Amino acid sequence: MAHIQASLNDVEQQSGHNIKEQDDFDYSKRSQWLRAAVLGANDGLVSTASLMMGVGAVKQDIKAMIITGFAGLVAGACSMAIGEFVSVYSQVDIELAQMKRERTRGDRGERTGEEEREMESLPNPMQAAAASALAFSTGAMVPLLAASFIRKYKLRVGMVVGAVSLALVLFGWLGAVLGRAPIVRSSVRVLIGGWLAMAITYGLTKLIGSSGL
Repeated sequence: MAHIQASLNDVEQQSGHNIKEQDDFDYSKRSQWLRAAVLGANDGLVSTASLMMGVGAVKQDIKAMIITGFAGLVAGACSMAIGEFVSVYSQVDIELAQMKRERTRGDRGERTGEEEREMESLPNPMQAAAASALAFSTGAMVPLLAASFIRKYKLRVGMVVGAVSLALVLFGWLGAVLGRAPIVRSSVRVLIGGWLAMAITYGLTKLIGSSGL
C-alpha cells in the first residue's frame, strides 16, 4: 500500500512539474510577444513624434504637422509589417527545412506526432506582420491625437511633448516589467532617448530650414 501511495505521489509531483514547466513556457512566450509589442509601439511613438516636431520647426500650421504624422504612421506601419513578415517567413522556411533534413536522415517518410506539434507551433507570418503594424500604429497615434484641434503653435508643441513624455515613461515601465529590468532606470532611459530623438530632429530641421536650402 505504501509503495502504491509513493508511486501516486511521484506521478502527482511529475504532473505538477510538467504543468509548472508549461506555465513557465507559456508565460515566457507571452512576455516575449508583449515586449515586442511595447517596443513596436515605442518605435511608432518616437519616430512619428520626431517627424511632427521636425516639420513643426519650419511650418507652424496644424495641417502640415498632422499630415506629416499621418504619413509617418502609414509608412512606418507598412515598413514594420513587411519587415516582420519577411523575417518570420524566413524563420519558418529555415525550421521547415531543418525538419525535412532530420526526417531524411532518419529515413522517415511521414511526419511524426512531435513534428506535427512543431509545425503547429511555428509562428504565423501574417499574424506577426499585423501585430507589428498595429503596435507601431498604436504608438504613432499618441502625438497625432495630442496635436489634433490645437491651433496655437506653442500649445500644440507643448501638448505633443507632454503626451509623448507620458507615453515614453509608460512604455519604459512596461518594457522593464516584461524584461524584468530595473523600472526607474529603464523608464528614464526610454524617456531621455525619446527627448533626444525629438530634439535632434527639431534642431537639425530648423537649421536646414533657416539656411534657405
